Order: sequence, then C-alpha cells, then structure tokens
Amino acid sequence: MPLPVSPEILVVLGTRPEAIKLFPLIQRLQDHPRLRPVVVTTGQHKELVDYVLETAGCEIAGDLGVGRPGLTLNQLSSSVIAGLDDFVSARYGPPPERISGRVREDHYPAGCIVHGDTSSAAAAAVAAFHLRIPVIHVEAGLRTGTTLSPFPEELNRQLVARIASFHAAPTRANVQNLVREGVDIGRTFVTGNTGIDALRWAAAREVPYGRPELAWLEDDATSPVVTVTAHRRENWGEGIANIARATRRLADAHPDVRFVVPVHPNPRVAQTVRDELDDVPAVTLTAPMEYHTFARLLARSTLVITDSGGIQEEAPALGVPVLVARTTTERTEGVEAGVLELVGTDADTIVASAGRVLTDPAARAAFSRQPNPYGDGHAAERIVAAAEHLVFNSPVPQTSGPGFVRAQVLEWAGFHRTDAVEGPSYVREPAAVDHVPADLEDVVIKPKSTVDPYDEVSE
Repeated sequence: MPLPVSPEILVVLGTRPEAIKLFPLIQRLQDHPRLRPVVVTTGQHKELVDYVLETAGCEIAGDLGVGRPGLTLNQLSSSVIAGLDDFVSARYGPPPERISGRVREDHYPAGCIVHGDTSSAAAAAVAAFHLRIPVIHVEAGLRTGTTLSPFPEELNRQLVARIASFHAAPTRANVQNLVREGVDIGRTFVTGNTGIDALRWAAAREVPYGRPELAWLEDDATSPVVTVTAHRRENWGEGIANIARATRRLADAHPDVRFVVPVHPNPRVAQTVRDELDDVPAVTLTAPMEYHTFARLLARSTLVITDSGGIQEEAPALGVPVLVARTTTERTEGVEAGVLELVGTDADTIVASAGRVLTDPAARAAFSRQPNPYGDGHAAERIVAAAEHLVFNSPVPQTSGPGFVRAQVLEWAGFHRTDAVEGPSYVREPAAVDHVPADLEDVVIKPKSTVDPYDEVSE
C-alpha cells in the first residue's frame, strides 16, 4: 500500500549548538537513497551556523533572516513562526485542510525535525503543527524540574514535547521523563545524543587552531589545560562573574596550568568575562571557536568548567572531567554516573572542586570510571533508520532501550488509519502538487526536484 508522503524532511535550526548537533543527522539524510533533508536556518547565529554546516557539507535550503540585535524572546518566536510559514507556503503551497482520505501523491513534507530546547526550536514546532507537518524532536526528554532553570529552555523543551509526534531521546532516563508527562512510550526511541556523533567526527579531523593566541597549543602537549565556558542566561551578571573570579583564583593557585576561555559573543557575557580575566597571564581569552577546533581543545583538556548543556555530554565522551557551573542540570545521568560534578556558581566551591581534580590523580580518574551515558556516536544513524521506518514502513530499527510503535507515532501526527485485508495504512489529504516554488524577500528557496522517483512507495 502506498504511503502518500514526500521523502523531504524539514530540518529547522537557529543556533550554533543546534547546527553542531544536527549536522551528523543532515549528513545521514543527504546520503540516504530515499529521504532528503530541507535545511532551514533562522539566521540567529548566521555566520557561525553557516560555517558549521558548510564545513560538514550540509546544504542550506532557506534562511529566514530573523537574527537581529535586540530581539526579545517573543519577537524571535513570532518571527520564526511567520518566517517558516512563509517558507513552507512558498515551497510547497498551502497545507492540506485535513489529514485524512486516501490519496496517491503528496509532495508535502514528511516531517519537521527540531532540536533541543531553544526558542527557535519551540517556535518551529508550533509553526509545523499549524502547517500539519509532524514534528520529530531530537534530544527529547531532558528535564530539570523547574521551568525557570534554565530559562527559557526548560519550558521550551516541555512545549515541544507536547507537540512532537516522535521523540528521539538520548537516554532511557529521558524516556522516563516523557512517560511521566503523559507521552506514550510507543512514540519514544532511545538513540544516544547526536552531539557525540558530531564530536567524534570533528575531533578526528585534528585541524590547526588557526589563531595567534592559541599558537602555544600547537607545540605544548604537556601543560595541564582547563577549558572554561560560561553563557547561560540564568548566570548572566553575578553568576558569570563568579565563574570568571574562580578562574582567576585557580590561575593564581596553579601556576603550571593554562586556562582557555572562549568568550561568548553576547556583550553582557563578554564584558563581564573580560573585566575579570583580561590581565591574567595564564588565561587565554579567545573568540567563540569553530566547532572542529573546539573539539580538539576539549580532547586536549585536563578539566572543563562550563555551564553549557552540550559540553556536559561531549567532554565525558573524551574522558575529560566536567564541573557544571549551574545549580541544576537536565543531564542527571552524567551526575549519577560520576562523569559530571554539579558545583553551581559559588567561586569557593568551583575553586575547591577544580583544585581536587588538578592535584589528585585519583579524583581525576574517578570521573572516567563509568562509560559516557550519552551515546556511542551512532545516534544520527538510529534516527534516520527510525524516520525511514515511519515513512516507508521499512524494518524496525534495533535499539538497546524501549522501541517505538509506528502506528502510535502516525496516529498522533494526525494520519487517518484505513484498515484493509493486507493491513492498515496511514494516509492524509494531499497538498497541491502543481505549486511552483516562489522566492520571498530575504528568504532563499531552492526548488525541490521536479522528478521524484519516490512519490509512491510501498509499505
């Protein structure tokens, strides 16, 4: 029986971390014989995102151009919703009025992939729902338990969870979080985290750092290196200042250690960090690093102090201890496994914990006793296999955790089930097939192929 959905899948992303964690998935989709990614960027971190995707060989189909200085969260969200609506309408025409009825052709997107917990991801999920496009949530199920920490990310990820038809969860604990919130376990799939896929790809390249301030790293293979990053909204102000003060104190207390601090471009963060650390000889301040060079830096590090979510998963994959400079974390599996230590933003606590790692080999070794709980580098492969099963009813992908049920995913997405002797099929009313893609002002649109050998596929 034909499943009347297009093999094109939207991938919407806005920030550099999203680009980093989604490029392995985009690469897999680009190489797939039947599924094709349509990558739409929002324009928030344009140069950084474009660089990551171009370096990984990922083609961008559209840029919504919503990134501009001073944009509030509400303005960002509304701009993404309106921009994605315009993009889809221009490329595919209007959405089907109902997701029901037996049809033989449908060129409308098979799904919309969003990642994580950004406001752009939440907005894209809302837009996709309004456009009758099933949402696939990558890195689903992370929770801290309070909607104000981190803000606004915690509520964003909960919002996407209510919309998504399919949840690609990094760990079993993430699935448990979703089930507690009422998500059918049959719509969840344990995949590992695509960030580990990206890290392994990037670290293997071993490209030069390419910056004068980091030239010493090319020749120095022995000095202990501590990498420090800080940018979370809830740490703005005193929290960022405390992390920087702790770094200054550690540099004074450990003269043999070098510190590398990639400074976030947000002026509120950058000014605070530079005020505290500009004059410390052992501290190297650098602009945000390209992903592959940052992966090399992580692999070179003795210790990482960070409030970043992704680094909490990436550094343990390289056996590097991580001190999490936040009061809460959604990466609780890492804390339980001992690969992360939650230290908050109190300078005394950070200095004491970092001092133990830097001076006590046993304390440092304790961080790597357990395997990294966040993945084995094959998450993107599993997600693409799941998408192929959902669209084409190919064999069910294997997993070490709970599996998912295709029928539950499609029914949640609104597909109408029709029963027949040969088994049920899932269909929807078609979108227009004679629509001509049109360019919008400031939005680049690349037409889809006019020849599609996979318009009709057998379940």
